[in-house]
Amino acid sequence: MDETGVLGLIEELSILLEDSKPAFGRNSNIRQVDVAAAFEIIDDIRDAFPSEFAQSRQIVRERQSLLDDAEAEADRMIEDARNQALTIASEQEIVRISQQQADQIMADARELERETRAGAEDYADEVFGHVEQSLDSLLANVRRCRDRLNSSASNAGGPASR
Repeated sequence: MDETGVLGLIEELSILLEDSKPAFGRNSNIRQVDVAAAFEIIDDIRDAFPSEFAQSRQIVRERQSLLDDAEAEADRMIEDARNQALTIASEQEIVRISQQQADQIMADARELERETRAGAEDYADEVFGHVEQSLDSLLANVRRCRDRLNSSASNAGGPASR
């Protein structure tokens, strides 16, 4: 068989028919063909078909394998992209939650500061109130003691009576 395959053999058969001489005059469709040469070409075509079919099946298998590999690679890429998207979304969610927690901690700290300041002011006011009461009581005692002193000095004829 020749290297051109089935198409080459069909071409040979076609040339054999074209080169054959008309059997009954110039315009006759009936031709004198070398039957042995025609059958040899037909046998070569029959022999070539199984190998051509095998080659075709091999090409189809290889093509399918390439398509399967490409599809598997595409699936892997899609899965990787999904995983990356999930990772990014997860990281963004972590950042969002962390920001919320930080905001809550700051709000709690501000509230605690306000409460502590108010408590400290209330405590200071209470302490100053006690100090004021103590001073008022002390001042009242000082006035009583002074009044007694003045009163006993005037009864005794001291300097307050003059």
